Amino acid sequence: MNKLKKIGLTALAASLVSTSVFAGTMDVTGSAALYFTGGDKNALGNGWSMNDSITFSGGGEMDNGWNVTATFLLDNSDGRATDPGSTTASQIFDNRSIAIDMAEAGTLEFWGQAGDSVISATDDKLPNMYEEAWYGGDGPGQGATTSNMFYYSNAAIVDGLNIMASYTPSGTAEVLSSTEFGVAYTGVDGLTVGYATGTDGGAGAASEIDNRTAYVTYAFNSITLGYQTNSSDSKVANADEDYTGMVITYTVTDELAVSYGTAEIDYENSAFDQESTSVGASYTMGSMTLSGVYNTHDNISNSSLASADRKVYELGLSFAF
Repeated sequence: MNKLKKIGLTALAASLVSTSVFAGTMDVTGSAALYFTGGDKNALGNGWSMNDSITFSGGGEMDNGWNVTATFLLDNSDGRATDPGSTTASQIFDNRSIAIDMAEAGTLEFWGQAGDSVISATDDKLPNMYEEAWYGGDGPGQGATTSNMFYYSNAAIVDGLNIMASYTPSGTAEVLSSTEFGVAYTGVDGLTVGYATGTDGGAGAASEIDNRTAYVTYAFNSITLGYQTNSSDSKVANADEDYTGMVITYTVTDELAVSYGTAEIDYENSAFDQESTSVGASYTMGSMTLSGVYNTHDNISNSSLASADRKVYELGLSFAF
């Protein structure tokens, strides 16, 4: 995205930290998108919607060489559903965070709102074009995601290796605290391997969930292959889930890429697994991107009802500025 505005923020940055800050800046970026969503069952009557967002990012360098950045997202989905069968829209104020880049010591972030834990940030790392194969159906289990949480990452210890950790304290929204860890390795050209694990205690001790996820992607020439497996082991009876996803993408030109993916969710003690397939495409022209996806689902959320078999499609036209 192009930088719209850059102004000095030395006084503001100095008020946020206990030591002096210099070379402070503020960057403003934004995006807008138009969507059309539909399907054969449980689809909204009016499939048209839009999204627009503006991100403010300000910060500066401290005397000790650390960099502090505060980020705030102004987001209004204007009624765009997160699922073709839902009418829930995003909040206007979203994604508030403070990041402290400590160079070789890593980066510590505090998310005041809309933070992702290590598990929830890696629930599906497959390189599908536009949307995941399970979009429009039930998704894989996620870790702790809430406000007022910490996230740490460090890619300076070993070349090509990034370590991650997140901590969600207990509070009003979280009965118990949650701690998660992960690693990602990109030291081989074209290869990415990742693993994450943690326990989500947000619903209480009787409902704790042990989450694990592992994924690998490999890109060679114009083709990228991806495979991921997740498991969610719950203390609630018959609530365990296992997720498996695969995808292949092909870069036709510098502007056009297509993908084909599959996803399956295996529910404990259920005879009906959710099975999904997906075809996606993305075409980019400068700051404009035209994307689309067509997904089919069988036995959504382990249901054998006819309404649990669904076809979903979505087209999106987005602009970055």
